[in-house]
Amino acid sequence: MGSYFKPIMTPDEAVKDIFDGATIMIGGFNVGGIPYSLVEALLRKGVKNLTLICNDTAYEDVGHGKLIANGQVKKVIASHIGLNKMTQKLYNEGLLEVEFVPQGTLAERIRAGGFGLGGVLTPTGIGTLAEKGKQVLEINGKKYILELPLRADFSLIKAKKADKIGNLWYWGNARNFNPLMAAAADIVIAEVEILVNVGEIDPNDVHTPGILVDRLVISGGE
Repeated sequence: MGSYFKPIMTPDEAVKDIFDGATIMIGGFNVGGIPYSLVEALLRKGVKNLTLICNDTAYEDVGHGKLIANGQVKKVIASHIGLNKMTQKLYNEGLLEVEFVPQGTLAERIRAGGFGLGGVLTPTGIGTLAEKGKQVLEINGKKYILELPLRADFSLIKAKKADKIGNLWYWGNARNFNPLMAAAADIVIAEVEILVNVGEIDPNDVHTPGILVDRLVISGGE
């Protein structure tokens, strides 16, 4: 019988099987909730041709924005790229593909991917270029775009605290895209600041259950 405890790894060990061409979700919103240690490990690994699913691309010298500036990303699916000048530059030069998704729609597409749904119906984008190439359905006289679910090979997420079986508790605005992404990838790697024993997180405070988490990394760990 295997252990319920999750493996606790260094950042480099945790990302060692992320491969060229992988699709990766990275949590966070601007500078909050980004798994910085895991991103730094990806930079050291040098893996390339990544598809990055994230709310925004941060800044060119912050978090996963560095992966774009370092030429490791071929496609970004995000709601906002305005703060990262390298994202804009590479996109305008045709060196980076960007799929813009309205923020609420992005969250719902990830949630759909995590919960096994076939997609999301949203009126956002009706009558605009966002309709192009997508199925539009009319229900009770109102039009909706069918937005398809998003999943990834790996999710890199950040929580404040974990217990040894992987239950996660997020602090403040880190509870943004991280919980959604924890459900929407084949392998989920959680970077945490504090590791506690089982039972030290009140069950009512568990935001992501440990069954969704595959590996744990302590922030700043070597």
